[in-house]
Amino acid sequence: MGAVYGATKQPEESSAALGRSSTPVLWLQAGVILALIAFLFWDVLADMAHDWWTEPSLSQGLLLPPLALYIAWIHRKRTFAYAAQLDSRGLLVSAAGCFMFVLGKLASEDFTTRLSFVVLLAGLLWTFWGVPRLRTLVFPLLILACMVPLPVLLYNSLAAPLQLFSSDMASRIAQALGVSVFRDGNIIQLANTSLGVEEACSGLNSLSALIVGALLFGYLICTRLLTRTILVVAAIPLAILVNVVRVAGTALLADQHEEFAMGFYHSFSGWLVFVVGAGVLYLMGRALHAVADPK
Repeated sequence: MGAVYGATKQPEESSAALGRSSTPVLWLQAGVILALIAFLFWDVLADMAHDWWTEPSLSQGLLLPPLALYIAWIHRKRTFAYAAQLDSRGLLVSAAGCFMFVLGKLASEDFTTRLSFVVLLAGLLWTFWGVPRLRTLVFPLLILACMVPLPVLLYNSLAAPLQLFSSDMASRIAQALGVSVFRDGNIIQLANTSLGVEEACSGLNSLSALIVGALLFGYLICTRLLTRTILVVAAIPLAILVNVVRVAGTALLADQHEEFAMGFYHSFSGWLVFVVGAGVLYLMGRALHAVADPK
């Protein structure tokens, strides 16, 4: 009996000892990886944070990393309910993130370099934690991806058409309400003054914020991927629409009270557009959940 007991106990003790001995090694590996990431991405992340702080149109980026961490933290029990699994397939995603980083550096393209941080992070989580844990962190990673501003080339190519569209639709609305308006490109000529629909009024600024809002409402309200996708897609025309209403409202007020339109209203309307858009997205999310999500 004693010999049998010793034979069964020895593997358990050696396994426990192996686990204890491997723990410092794992912490050392994690520390080395984090140090390398900090060394590679410090300047990239610092420049992006500077853009968030100095560009009002990008200021929502300041909230997204803490938000992603908070969401991951409150669902940590769900994440750690799955056992960590080493998965070499994640190395392919990590390699793709490294390739994006090098490509962005060589091309001096900030978007690719900044997005590579999120891709590399997803690859490392896949490699060291496995697919089950990674699935629980998809939404925080998606929020982190939204912190990266649009590429300059894409932003500039969209801003000019949206400026013209906003000024055209705002002029039509003002004319329909009895205001004498003449539009010359992105300039709205009124009886006593003229308004220039600048790049900041193209709707792209509110678009990025409303897409993040749609992601949050979809995550909190809806349960199906389809309804969440519909809500995010709906944020695009909604952002353009509320921006058109903002420009039209500015034109109507400027025709009667130029000082008010160019002063308080012009500053306040940017926040008003986001609040109205977020409210509409919330109601749409509730409606989609009631109609399309399984009960």
